[in-house]
Amino acid sequence: MSSPEWVSVSMPYVTPGSAHGGDAWAAEAAQRGGTGTQRLLEVREVTPAAEVAEALRVEAGAAVIVRRRLMLFNEQPVELTDSYYPASIARGTALGEPRKIRGGAVNLLAELGYRPGRVTEDVYTREPTEAQRSMLGLTSGEWVLGLTRVLSTAEGLPVELSVMTMVPQGRRLRYELTIE
Repeated sequence: MSSPEWVSVSMPYVTPGSAHGGDAWAAEAAQRGGTGTQRLLEVREVTPAAEVAEALRVEAGAAVIVRRRLMLFNEQPVELTDSYYPASIARGTALGEPRKIRGGAVNLLAELGYRPGRVTEDVYTREPTEAQRSMLGLTSGEWVLGLTRVLSTAEGLPVELSVMTMVPQGRRLRYELTIE
C-alpha cells in the first residue's frame, strides 16, 4: 500500500446511490493516489456453510449465490472478498452472473426492493488458509484482518453477507455512525 496507514470507512460500501457509481473500492484507492481494481474469481450457486446460512437466515440446505473477488491496489493483492446472497433474491439477476454489476451490488439490491437499512460488522484477526496466504502474497506466520459484514433491510431481512480477508499491514477501520 502507498502509505503506512490505510483508514477505511464502510459507509460508501453499504449506501445505495452514492456518487462513486458503484465502485467504492476504485474511489477509495483513488483517494489514496492509486488504482483499485477487482478480479472476479467465481460466481456460483452453492449450499452454504452453517454460519453463512445462519447469517442470511436461510434454511439448512437452501442455496445461496456466492461472488468471490480478489481486490488489488496498484495491481498488488490486498483483500479477498466473498459475498453471499440468498438465491431467492439473487437467482436470475446480475448477482448470479459471472460479470461486474453495473452500479454495484448494493445499488442492485436497492433496485430489487431490498434497500439496506442496517449493517452489522465483526472485525477480527486470524491465521489465513494456505490458499489465502498464497493469493495475498503473505509469508508464513503473517495473520490477516477479517471483516464480516451483514447487510439487512430496515425490516431486518439479511440480503448480503460479505466475508473479507485483508492484508493487515497499515490497515485501520473507522466507524462513523449517525443516531437518529
